[in-house]
Amino acid sequence: MSDADEPQKTLPDFTKGVPAADVPDGGKLVGRVGDDEVLIVRLGGELFAIGAHCTHYQGPLGEGLIVGDTVRCPWHHAHFCLRTGVALAAPALDPLKRWVVQADPAHAQFLSAVLCLGLFTSARIAEQVRAGIQSLPRGQRNAGMAVGLTELQVYRFVLLPMAFRIVIPPLTSETMNLIKNSSIALTIGLAELTFRSREMGEYTFRFFEAFSAATLIYIAIGMTANRVMAFVEKRVAVPGFIASGGK
Repeated sequence: MSDADEPQKTLPDFTKGVPAADVPDGGKLVGRVGDDEVLIVRLGGELFAIGAHCTHYQGPLGEGLIVGDTVRCPWHHAHFCLRTGVALAAPALDPLKRWVVQADPAHAQFLSAVLCLGLFTSARIAEQVRAGIQSLPRGQRNAGMAVGLTELQVYRFVLLPMAFRIVIPPLTSETMNLIKNSSIALTIGLAELTFRSREMGEYTFRFFEAFSAATLIYIAIGMTANRVMAFVEKRVAVPGFIASGGK
């Protein structure tokens, strides 16, 4: 192996993937793809991969300046388009090589699933908390105002502590529903429990065993959540308190 090959071997191998955090917005990272040195640049949500050396005097573009969607050679006036690799100014005339950067789709799928399930469940929980507040006797609000508490303090110290106790049972149901609803994420390709069960069934043709195992796991997780919430409900219960409606 020649001495010229030594620095290249120390560069990260992009074919094996690199963490997205290694390339901050507006940052650069030099690595290799086979025998080629490659420069990756992040601009906003886009990643560009081009040859790491100027096509004129082989200047290191990793040391160049990023201006807009172009990179400038640190040795002369040549600059190249990050999107196409085309040389935009002399003395460089030949374009740079380009590579396609493929991000791990699991991150986008996971974020989409969390966002969608979070918005759906939060809307239901908001209604349950609102119903819990409205189920409290009006005398509690009036008593809090009478002793000089502000509206915010009434909610913080009087209404919400009691309302949260009332909504623990429906929140238990929402927790178990959320566990079951996570299986919907398989429709966007997220490899969650149901997805893996189906995958195992297709590989082994033992669908009954695969889905039986998944069912038991769902039951174990759901019952654990149920028992934890039952324990919490028992610990925070106010003896003798029964919501008497909003009158």
